[in-house]
Amino acid sequence: MRYGLHTGYWAAGPPTGTAEAVLAADRLGFDSVWTAESYGSDALTPLAWWGAATSRVRLGTGIMQMSARTPTATAMAALTMDHLSGGRFVLGIGASGPQVVEGWYGQPYPKPLARTREYVDIVRQVLRRDGPVTYAGTHYRLPVDGGTGQGKALRSTVHPLRSDLPIHLAAQGPRNTALAAEIADGWLPAFVSPKLDAAYREHLADGFAARSPELTPSESFEVCASVPVALGRDLESAADQIRPHLALYIGGMGSATTNFHRDAIERLGYTQECAQVQRRYAAGDKAGAAAAIPLELVLDVALVGPPAAIREQLAAWESSVVTTLILQTDPRLLPALAEVLGLTAD
Repeated sequence: MRYGLHTGYWAAGPPTGTAEAVLAADRLGFDSVWTAESYGSDALTPLAWWGAATSRVRLGTGIMQMSARTPTATAMAALTMDHLSGGRFVLGIGASGPQVVEGWYGQPYPKPLARTREYVDIVRQVLRRDGPVTYAGTHYRLPVDGGTGQGKALRSTVHPLRSDLPIHLAAQGPRNTALAAEIADGWLPAFVSPKLDAAYREHLADGFAARSPELTPSESFEVCASVPVALGRDLESAADQIRPHLALYIGGMGSATTNFHRDAIERLGYTQECAQVQRRYAAGDKAGAAAAIPLELVLDVALVGPPAAIREQLAAWESSVVTTLILQTDPRLLPALAEVLGLTAD
């Protein structure tokens, strides 16, 4: 098992202590550092800024929203980051949801799987640099139809450091997960649990069966799961640190009809609990929504408690399909967590 650090979303400004935590992750033997974006801070700028002071950790976007950039713009950013980091960049992308895509980016959301397939095709074409980039898809066309009629198929002026730069897909549903296994180099899930490991393996197997032989072998496929972590004197006090986070994603994310995070948690068997959390959150009772999160749910999707309890909980994750645990935690706790995880500084 490898471990990563998730720097999380910004609120009013940069999260306190994150720059120091990124340096600590590099020093303490963490595998990777990941940044996020929603509709505030972007994922690339902090990764480049904080990552410039590191030398070992991989630098991943978890995630870049596809609707925020054209496929070629994403490929440009990826090859640039890969050069600047000396081959440590991981391109994590995802479709996001209709509320953000249509409300913030002004782009249509329907057919996210088909759009993702075309998007990744174009990014890989840029990275291969076999010739000028052309594409005649349903969602993306290069050169574009119409316009001035002067559009020209172009090839990147920059030679990518790695033509096989890893692309990871964020996915939570069964079909999206299978698509990640079919066309990507890794899967970036959230709110997964070892209790559904057999189902995850089945979805991934479906995708691997359709995987092109031109891609890296499925044996090298990564599963980098974001997992909330909280240290505490006991399970309940530690779980209290995670409950508001889960309540936000269950009750405050997405729309009333489309919330992929809630769907993932309902698949764990918490349909009634999710409905109660959503009702309270929608009514403005955020504290009540958090209180409605049972300890069992926290233990299913997070690592919580004193060090001995967290070490015990890790056993289930280590035998699961997950290859990297991306820790979502208070950045000031990173040195203590590294000790719990058995990581040591050089």
